[in-house]
Amino acid sequence: MFSLVPYSYPKSKSVKEILISSMAAGILVYLFLIIFQPFGTENYHHPYKYFILFPYTLIFGAAFFISSLFVFRFKDWNIGSELLKIFVILLLGSIFSYLYNTLFISHVELSLENYGYMLLYSLAVGIPISTIYILSRYIYLKNIHENIARDIVPQLIGNIENFKEKILTITSNNIELAIAEEDFLCAQSMENYCTLYFLENNTIKKLLLRISLSNVLSQVETDSIKKCHRSYIVNLKKVKNLKGNAQGYKLILPEIDFEIPVSRSFISVIIPQLQQSKS
Repeated sequence: MFSLVPYSYPKSKSVKEILISSMAAGILVYLFLIIFQPFGTENYHHPYKYFILFPYTLIFGAAFFISSLFVFRFKDWNIGSELLKIFVILLLGSIFSYLYNTLFISHVELSLENYGYMLLYSLAVGIPISTIYILSRYIYLKNIHENIARDIVPQLIGNIENFKEKILTITSNNIELAIAEEDFLCAQSMENYCTLYFLENNTIKKLLLRISLSNVLSQVETDSIKKCHRSYIVNLKKVKNLKGNAQGYKLILPEIDFEIPVSRSFISVIIPQLQQSKS
């Protein structure tokens, strides 16, 4: 079953992406200030009012960039870490905003009490913007994970099915043999016994089992492994040469030192499939 890592949260993958996100965050703060004009801003009358407010864009954009650049170093990230990052951004933004407001706009003495007000103002501005940011990133994360699940799960299921198809399991009495389809060469029947020829670590192996050829066929038959004679089953993909004519063909596998006959009754089935497997 395919599962995603719980609580994972997307983070910026490059410095360029961090820079773009930082600019967007700063612009959102600026738009919030000039549209809603909170905290007495509407009563602040100055011919260059919007120009004076613009540094807040740079302040919060820089705070976002610094925090995100630090996050860039971490391999794992989650929603808790992201919330902590947002708080650090607002904290840094409030500190620099207070210094800017105090030293360049209000021209008053620095005090912890006044900074407390600026921190509250920053939180009041930053929380709505941060909420929009986190929700948008969450939607992005959800879509990414859904796309991954849609693309990968069928592929994983297909790989599992292909894996199942490629493994042949032959059971006889208390013996169970698992052979990859591509390693199966042939099976030769002699009365109530069958000799299986297969590859193991590129070495030819031979195993004698007390089992009928029909029983072996029921366990190993695939699109390429077929019965070609009353005494033989062969993997057509392993056949390298074909001798004879319509009266009787013989299949040649380079791994074994004998030729495998094709009964006349199987010619109409085996030869076309052999040609198809080689095409």
